[in-house]
Parts: sequence; structure tokens; C-alpha cells
Amino acid sequence: MSATLPAVEPTGVPGLDDVTGGGLPAGHLYLVEGTPGAGKTTLGLQFLLEGRTLGQKGMYVTLSETTEELAQGALSHGWDLEGIEIFDLVSDEGLSAEAEQSILQPSDFELGETIRGVMELVEREKPVRVVFDSLSELRLLAQNSLRYRRQILALKRFFLKFRCTVLMLDDKSAAGGDMHLHSIAHGVIQLEQNTGTYGPDKRRMRVVKLRGVGFREGDHDVSLSRGGLQVFTRLIASEHGRAHAQERWSSGNADLDRLLGGGLTPGTNLLFAGPAGVGKTTTAVSCARASLERGGKAAFFLFDEGTRTFLTRARSLGLGVDEYVADGRLVLNSVDPAEISAGQFSHRVREAVERQGVTTVVIDTLNAYLIAMPGNNYLLLQMHELLTYLNVQGVTTILVLSQHGLSGETPNDVDLSYLSDSMLQFRYFEARGQLLKAVSVVKSRTSEHATTIHQFRLGQGGLEIGAALTDFEGVMAGVPRYRGQTLLLGDAEKAQ
Repeated sequence: MSATLPAVEPTGVPGLDDVTGGGLPAGHLYLVEGTPGAGKTTLGLQFLLEGRTLGQKGMYVTLSETTEELAQGALSHGWDLEGIEIFDLVSDEGLSAEAEQSILQPSDFELGETIRGVMELVEREKPVRVVFDSLSELRLLAQNSLRYRRQILALKRFFLKFRCTVLMLDDKSAAGGDMHLHSIAHGVIQLEQNTGTYGPDKRRMRVVKLRGVGFREGDHDVSLSRGGLQVFTRLIASEHGRAHAQERWSSGNADLDRLLGGGLTPGTNLLFAGPAGVGKTTTAVSCARASLERGGKAAFFLFDEGTRTFLTRARSLGLGVDEYVADGRLVLNSVDPAEISAGQFSHRVREAVERQGVTTVVIDTLNAYLIAMPGNNYLLLQMHELLTYLNVQGVTTILVLSQHGLSGETPNDVDLSYLSDSMLQFRYFEARGQLLKAVSVVKSRTSEHATTIHQFRLGQGGLEIGAALTDFEGVMAGVPRYRGQTLLLGDAEKAQ
């Protein structure tokens, strides 16, 4: 006897139940459509395996794959199909000469035999969950849309009689899409596979309809690897707010605190912008180290360099963080933008915040993050949602943006300044025949910040910020030169 039927059936696909509001309403027929390779069969197997875990009998009806092929596919994910009934309509028995017909040659007799065979098995086995793979074969057997629709309606009524929850898989081979199925099915799940990208194929999932359920609309990124499908639910920041501290905390450098108007504020984000090698990442390390020293946790998401290079550079500047990595308070994530989607990245950030208790997040750099995105509009919208989420979680976020060129105008890959609560601008400038570095606070929404330009340099003791420099020329033109008399960092050392 099958287990008690719940109000909704959990799908067994991580993240999908979150999209559907807890699972699929039991006792209905659902359409899962996508091109070959999108992950339909994998989703169907995960659905049946979840049912097996709950003590529910499952049945897989296949017109497109043999039992051996299904078993091999399951084994590649580390699964066994024991306890799941497989009705193989492409078996040797079904295609033998004695059968005198082939399901690959449509006829009225074969379609009727196929439908009756499915019904007899359901009546005998009484499964709770059924996967029907695939409808394209049934469409060929029917030969015309009217007969095809009637057969689907007959199957729907039959499955409803036995309170089966059914997934019907379709490879979207019908010209112009099959709207017959959309109208008949209780819900429609679409899987998409983008093969026009560097690296692994990018997959997305969308729930087109789900009657009687307030599901989460829009595209959701999907990964397909050993272990099956995983859905990375589209982030909605307003669902994740929580109370958090408001007191500012030190960046670890008193001069930088004064420039920022008192330090860093929880629930805000800072943008560090400037050309390569000017000191943006090192400043971010200094701020994160200060958070660690006061008992917080931090996470770095490194798109541009490996963790070994990161740790070596921090040690060379006297900002070593190895002890914090060892005790788990500093989490280093080396991210390959060719191997990850925006949804996966947001999921990683959420795990760091919600499971590991991270209070400071550094994303280095936004330029590489852009590479992982399908377009600028997606970048801005998803980054805006991610930053809003981090803000309402009380996380201090530091974004590193590398600008092109060393002097003159330094354009950005993307302008995120309007999304930032505070912005530090790092620039090179010329003075006394040397190429030096300067820093200034461009904006701060949370404090009265300094508007002066200060020399900036990195040394064994970490960050060093000099006195305000006046008499700058060419700042707005993008080629700043300093001709004033204020002592520069290092002048005193030369005089000795």
C-alpha cells in the first residue's frame, strides 16, 4: 500500500520547491519541457527518487530511452533505480519480429496498445508518482493534433482517477510549440540550455504556470552535475531583512576612517574604484582584517587571483590573515567566471551570510563578475538585488572595480557608482617626476565625508594616507598633477 498522499509533492530538486511554493500539488499532471540535454530526464528521476525516499511507489514510462540507458544515466549521478518501476516501450520485446509492429512506425493500433499498456501497469502497480518520457513519441503515434489532444486528456483523467502525480516530459519538437499541453497541464516547467557561451552550458528554469499556487516567477539559474539538477532561486532581497547593528566600525586605519566620516557602517556597501595596481584590493584586505580583529567574520570572492597569491601579498604588506583562514573566520572563495552563473554566485554569497555568519563581504572584482553575466542589464539588476540583500542583512560589502588605463580618463566596464552607498576613488598622479597614488572619497550616503585629495601608499605597515594635498591641477581632465608645497609621503625620508 502506498504512503499517505501529501497536499504537495516535494520534487527532490534542490531549490525547485522554493520556486513552486513547497512542491507540486499532488494528484495532477505537469508538463516539463526543454530541448534535448536540458535536464528533463534528470529532473524526472530526481522526482521519483524523492518519492521513493518518502515511501511512495514510482513508475517511469519511457518511449525514448531503454531501461539500460536510464540505469546508466542514473549511475552517472550515483543513483540506483531499485524500487522504481520502469515501463520500457522501446524494449527488444516491443521491437521484435514476433510483435509484427514497431512503435517507431505510427499506427492506430500501436497508439492504442501504448496507451492501454500504460493504463494496465498503473492499475496493477498503483504508483503515486509517474514520469512519462517523452510526449514527442506519442505525438508521432497520434499523427494529428486532435487525436493527440484526446489521448492526453484521456491519460489525464485516468491518472486523476488513481491520484497519480505525473510529469510528462517533452523535447519541444512540435513546430511552434505545443500549446495543447500548456492548456491541459496543471503546471508547466520550462528548462533552457544556452550553448552559445564559453565554458559549460548555462541552464535556466522557468515555471510558466502552476494553478492555484503563488509560485516565484522569472528565470532561475540551474546547474546540472553529478548529483542531479540544482535550481538557484532568483533572489528577492525584500524577503530576507533582519535587525542588525548600526554602529560604525573602524577600517583599521584612523586616517581612512576620517576620510569616510567615522568608519564603515553595517548594512552599507563601498565601491573601491581605480586603475590596476593602485591598492584597491589591499585596502579591502585592511578593512576585512579590522573586522576580523573585532570578532567578525569575512568572506572574499576572488575573481581575478588565486587564494595563494592573495595570502602571499597580504603577508608581504604586514596584513597577514592566515590565522583567520585557519580558524574559519575568513572564507576565501576563488571564483572562475567561466564556470559560474549569476544565480550560483548569489547562492554562494547567501550561504556565506546565512550559514557561516559572515558580516563583511568583499567582491574582487566586478569586472570579472561581468564576464559571468549574459548582459549588462542582468548585471545591474542582479547586482542591485544582491547588494540590497546584503544591506538588509546588516553586512558591510566592499566592491572592487578596476578601471582601464593608468592616466587620463579611466572608463569603467559598467557604472555601479549609483548603487554604492560610499565610493573611494583611487588615482595615479604625477609629482616631482614620480608616479604616485592618491585617494579621495567621492560620495557617502551615511556620513559627512572629507572632500579632500590625499596621497596614498602601501608599505610593510599596511596603508599610509598623507595630509590633504592642495594645488592639484588637471584632476577633472583625468591627468592630475600636484605642484603644491605640502610634504608628500617619503619626503621626510629623502631629507634624512
